[in-house]
Amino acid sequence: MPPRAVSSQGSGGPNRGRGSGRGRTDPPGTGSTPAPGRGTASRGVSPQSRGAPSRGLPSRGTGRPSATAGGRPGARTAVLPESGSHITTIGMKRTSFGTGGRHIRVLTNHFEATKIPEAIIHHYDVIGPSDRVLPARMNLEIVQRLQTVVAPEVFTPRVVYDGRKNVFAARELPFGPSRTHEFDVTLVDPPSPGEVARTGREGRPPKVYKVKLTHAATINPEVLLRFLQGKQSHNNDVLTAIMALNVVIRMDPTLQYPFNVRSFFTDRERQDVRGSGFELWRGYFQSARPAIGRMLINVDISTGTMYKAGPLLRVAMDFLGLNDPNRFAQSFSRDRIRLQRFLAGVRIVVDIPGLASAGRAGARPPRVVKRITDKGSNALFFVNRDKVTLSVEQYFQQTHNYRLRYPQFPCVEVGAGALIPIECCTIPAGQIMRKQVPPQHTKAVLDFATKKPVPRLDAIRTGLQVLQYGQSEYLRVNPDPVSLDARVLDAPTLRYGPGSGQPTIRPRDGAWNMIDKKFYKPASIARWCVVIFERQGSFRPDVAQRMVEGLLRAFQEGGMTVGEQDPIIEWANGSNDVANFLKSVGRQCYEKNDRSGGPSLIVAVLPEASVELYMRIKHFGDITQGVATQCLQSRKCSFAKAQYYANVSLKVNVKLGGINTVPEARSVPALTDPHNPTIVMGADVIHPAPGVEGRPSFASLVMNVDSDVAKYIADCRAQPSRQEMIHGLKEMAIPMMKMVQGYRAGIEKKSRNPTRVIFFRDGVSEGEFRQVLENELPQLKAACAETGINAKITVIVVGKRHHVRFIPQNPQDADRSENCPAGTVIDSDITHPLENDFYLQLWTSRPAHYNVLYDDNRFTADNLQALSFALCHVYARATRSVSIPAPVYYADIVCARARNHFDPDGGMDFEGSGVSLDEAQATTTLEAFQRAFKPLHTQMRRVMYFS
Repeated sequence: MPPRAVSSQGSGGPNRGRGSGRGRTDPPGTGSTPAPGRGTASRGVSPQSRGAPSRGLPSRGTGRPSATAGGRPGARTAVLPESGSHITTIGMKRTSFGTGGRHIRVLTNHFEATKIPEAIIHHYDVIGPSDRVLPARMNLEIVQRLQTVVAPEVFTPRVVYDGRKNVFAARELPFGPSRTHEFDVTLVDPPSPGEVARTGREGRPPKVYKVKLTHAATINPEVLLRFLQGKQSHNNDVLTAIMALNVVIRMDPTLQYPFNVRSFFTDRERQDVRGSGFELWRGYFQSARPAIGRMLINVDISTGTMYKAGPLLRVAMDFLGLNDPNRFAQSFSRDRIRLQRFLAGVRIVVDIPGLASAGRAGARPPRVVKRITDKGSNALFFVNRDKVTLSVEQYFQQTHNYRLRYPQFPCVEVGAGALIPIECCTIPAGQIMRKQVPPQHTKAVLDFATKKPVPRLDAIRTGLQVLQYGQSEYLRVNPDPVSLDARVLDAPTLRYGPGSGQPTIRPRDGAWNMIDKKFYKPASIARWCVVIFERQGSFRPDVAQRMVEGLLRAFQEGGMTVGEQDPIIEWANGSNDVANFLKSVGRQCYEKNDRSGGPSLIVAVLPEASVELYMRIKHFGDITQGVATQCLQSRKCSFAKAQYYANVSLKVNVKLGGINTVPEARSVPALTDPHNPTIVMGADVIHPAPGVEGRPSFASLVMNVDSDVAKYIADCRAQPSRQEMIHGLKEMAIPMMKMVQGYRAGIEKKSRNPTRVIFFRDGVSEGEFRQVLENELPQLKAACAETGINAKITVIVVGKRHHVRFIPQNPQDADRSENCPAGTVIDSDITHPLENDFYLQLWTSRPAHYNVLYDDNRFTADNLQALSFALCHVYARATRSVSIPAPVYYADIVCARARNHFDPDGGMDFEGSGVSLDEAQATTTLEAFQRAFKPLHTQMRRVMYFS
């Protein structure tokens, strides 16, 4: 057997990704089953002209309230759920449909399930096939062999299996009165007597896996039917029925292709990413979704990042950007941790070049890489069974008669410590890289993943052929995408400040500009300075002066007052300590302005790829000194035009306390009603990257302080790793609510307390909706009570990670990118059978999904949709609408900037070494990160420092 690792190698450091798991352990579109108690993220229904599905679902609307979708004559009748208390929901029950906006027809990537099981479904628990957790694919192969080889007479018709604990059968299996049975399964046949006689060897007998099936429940499809009709609560029976349909559509593809929960990937369409160690495969996502009156299958294309197959040494060299093996040792000593992070968890097979045993490599079970050694094979020693000390190089020479070509190259440690020279390892094809894509390769992934709406739908249709629904024993799917009615909302009117040639504007296609407009509330810049982290030869003084002049013009055109027209301009040299350099420039500004004060703004010009420098500047400004900082890329501002500086001024104005624009009160009365002052909040949580232990999650809370829902403040805190619910939400909200009260009383001279709170929550999956209501809503209520705010609360979850897409049927209805126009809303055809949800799309290919969990304010559907749409237009960093409400977007940004709260010189290792930590190590590391997290400077709490 291969040598074992020795203790002198050390345990290595933690495995750490970038730490932006986007706030969900099981996001919509990645979980293996729908979440308990709630429908899943995308549902659909075909138009009435398609006719009823073949299983004969009763017609909808008998004796129940109904409305024509959007009030449009001839559109599909949308039916409200029964209003009785016996129909329970997690979120708010739908009470109305929206009617505002103009109507268009769109296609969606949903396909009608025209046949689903009608007979009783039998649910079995699976115990085994091992006392340890096996990969889902291996479990599937074991159960497949059980059905086709071991006991085909028992499993007729075939059962479906989710790869873990659930089997579903169309009939009760013949297990007798106990309704349970245990089977012995081998994945290979034992050698035949003839083979034994021919070879003279019986060999090792194949491993036996014990699989025990126990009847758990019966599922009556009538329960699912009643749920789709709005007559049945979403209870466990409904959940299990939908789970069974998802297992039906996923089992065959997951047996044939690499898969990642709800998506599987094929190599029919793939692309190499040079210098990355991985390649991209086209994949397909599928999920059974409940809609009003029927089931639909949501199908979408997806992208898999796959480890390149082949010799591990070649893949490692590709990752490090090397062509010559002779350079590997030198590069490796510098980049070992980075390479280890990339390879940790990948499966390899031992393949000793040139030996007959190499032919058996494919039969050997793959080994999982734990770490990469810091020494070469010729410098790693162990004591063998004969108590002889050998190097790994000597072991392979003596045992395998193989002389290593690169004995100075490292080994990989696998399993319980076996050491394999890197040149003797091969990566099998089809392994998903479950790590974050490095920033330098993000563009390649996006280019491969992005398709315009019509080509995307064509690719999805191609995927239907791969999915082969027509060959399923349990399911039939209409191959035509569902067509449905949508509405395009009117954009809100935006108001700018006094002196504007255009005081109000209604955006067209989601965009506008700053021409002839003054900020609604322009800020003042008393003193400022410019610091340049480029060589003077690259960023010359005349270029710097032009930049200053461009900024001054943009500030003044927006209405800002600038007291200092000739700011100090200083170049940093490579040896400068960033914090001390900034302090030095600040003192110069202080002396230059007769000691009247330091700079209120620092403009920093940065070179390309300056992430660490950016973090140091933001830590200095936001955390330690409380001064606004604006970073610019030297490449962009060297010869920038007026539009560039106008965009910069948008950010600077709000960082200094100004307000760029506000929604006109009459266009969004639900937000700006003076009789009902409103606080709008956005909240988010992000987690460490998959597989990383010992790093905290980060939670953010954002809320408006003004009455026009345009000026926001924020807070960010570290919390226990992978905890989705916000830890200490009440403690975050109370001081912010007091600031709201102080601003409205002191600045706006309005003494009335807010009477409405609208809480937009990002980053939770549907399985966590109940937790939001049970954990976060009470904290919001407690914060209101402690601050004397007697407000009615509305809680809305905004989801972005789903696979619902819309394509305009009439090309004349599309925007310039061929997407649906900004403001497209769907709330009746592919939404939840019971609960209040809707989709709202703005100039991107993916709509946002809104789920209303709680609503004491009793907003109408039109009011909720209009206020959500309006909030997409108050994003201060751009003159265009954004895809989600601004406070949600801001909460996202605040979480992403959480690293800035740590001292850059504090030695906090965000990336880790790629090696897993035990529980004690993870806890110790997490506690160190939580202690090192520094709060926001008091001055920054009052402004939009995150813009």
